[in-house]
Amino acid sequence: MASFLRLRQICLVASDLVRETARIKAIFGLEECHRDVNVAKYGLENVLFPVGTSFIEIVSPTRPGTAAGRFLERHAGCYGYMLIMDCDDPERRQRHVEGLGVRVANLIRHGDYLGVQLHPKDTGAAMLEFNRTIGGEDPMGPYSPAGPGWQRAIRDDITRQMLAAEIECPDPLRFAARWGEILERPVQDFGAGSFRIALDAGAINFLPTGLREAALSGIELQVANRAAIVAAAQARGCASDDGTVSVCGVRFRLTERGLTAA
Repeated sequence: MASFLRLRQICLVASDLVRETARIKAIFGLEECHRDVNVAKYGLENVLFPVGTSFIEIVSPTRPGTAAGRFLERHAGCYGYMLIMDCDDPERRQRHVEGLGVRVANLIRHGDYLGVQLHPKDTGAAMLEFNRTIGGEDPMGPYSPAGPGWQRAIRDDITRQMLAAEIECPDPLRFAARWGEILERPVQDFGAGSFRIALDAGAINFLPTGLREAALSGIELQVANRAAIVAAAQARGCASDDGTVSVCGVRFRLTERGLTAA
């Protein structure tokens, strides 16, 4: 089996799961595929939407004192919460990051699934996770976090695929270099002070900003009809005058092309 590392899932956090679920469905034409009852032990509820063979997840606290709730309070409801990558070798990657001084915040094991979540204080910007589902080498195969039969919920008439996560940071080169060590991938100069780490599916872009600390601030999507998405977002108060679409405190960059070349 060939080694792989794919941007598989981006997790956002919201105080109102019902409202944000409705916005994701109406604006991007996505259909939910799963709600995981197992996250209740963390004081959360969630919902997942397939975007091609990747996923947008929204989690929401159900009780005080959760890590996601503290994140909401700290960031005033803005910025993404987790970047989740599936791979063939999470155990080896765990050993690698521990050798870099990155702590493991949580291990999730059940049945055919292993998830290794890294401590956000050691990574910066967002929590990183490496996971593996047995039989999930094929992107259309099983992916445990998305539940059984997630493939039936794929809709691509409006939104087609997830291209990249965007991280804004005061020093993009330094920050990208650190993540390049963690992910064991080279850093590409993306021009205009921006940098990119390409994965086997998707990418992570590091952009300059006036923020004091790094933050997962955006998601780049390939879409079939950008104008329709912007109009739907404007109707729900989720788009600015210049057409920038924001949901769950995260900016969505929309392109009708594929992944932009470096």
